[in-house]
Amino acid sequence: MVGPTASGKTALSLPVAERLGGEILCMDSMQIYRGMDIGTAKPTKEEQSRVPHHLHSFLDPDQAFSVSQYAALARETIEKVAVPILVGGTGLYLQSLSVPMDFGAVGGDEQIREKYHRIADTQGREALHALLEKVDPASAARLHPNDVRRVVRALEVYELTGVPLSSQKMPGPEDAPYDFQLYALDLPRDELYARVDKRVDEMVGNGLLKEVERLRRGGLSPDAQSMQGLGYKELWPVLTGETRLEDAVSLMKLRTRHFAKRQLTWFKRDERIQWLPWQVGDGMETLVNLICERYLEQ
Repeated sequence: MVGPTASGKTALSLPVAERLGGEILCMDSMQIYRGMDIGTAKPTKEEQSRVPHHLHSFLDPDQAFSVSQYAALARETIEKVAVPILVGGTGLYLQSLSVPMDFGAVGGDEQIREKYHRIADTQGREALHALLEKVDPASAARLHPNDVRRVVRALEVYELTGVPLSSQKMPGPEDAPYDFQLYALDLPRDELYARVDKRVDEMVGNGLLKEVERLRRGGLSPDAQSMQGLGYKELWPVLTGETRLEDAVSLMKLRTRHFAKRQLTWFKRDERIQWLPWQVGDGMETLVNLICERYLEQ
């Protein structure tokens, strides 16, 4: 179950998991943190008691976490679960599970990298970029000369493989290691935004500011990866007296609507996703039946 924030992923996934005997795997880059429950819209204890949940609340908020780390943990979990049901709106997490593990696994060579970095330091970035243009004009056209790290990587890949980075085969859906059935709830845009605003009000009413205050008093830095999440970064300045609560809430709503729009753009590009029309207030029984029937057919 994928899609934008506040679209109803949890409400749909729980009855599907119950019907199929499935277990839910978190695919949300904020719900992985302990003690960050309100602002991440994490499933409640009651909801989590209905079916087994995995990869929620396993990381301390002061720890950084990468997409590749998520992919490794998720793959381990998928292998142990009979009917894994991925639920979340982090597109990069889904992408990390949609490509072979060895994608991008062209090895690195420290000496080659050092050689090209020396060229950038001694002859300039333009000279380095010119070298790439000779062997991989497509990558050179895509990369700015100032993006030294990626220019060096493209040159390194060419030197190691003899094949330009731009000609390396990119994995497609047919290369996915899993047979995904992807679903998303398709709400009218105005209804989605109304749900976003309502959720923000509920989060604040349920004590989000106190949650942020507790994390701050625990010594967490505002620069921590976890504190870049929506709600946390807007409310932190309220605690330091830099802004008013009502202004922070308005900004949180605006940024969350923009985030939902970006999520929609991301997921609409994925042709595997089946968009399920749904109006707020309608029951989900028909959609649950549809998903379960399609799963059992395959």
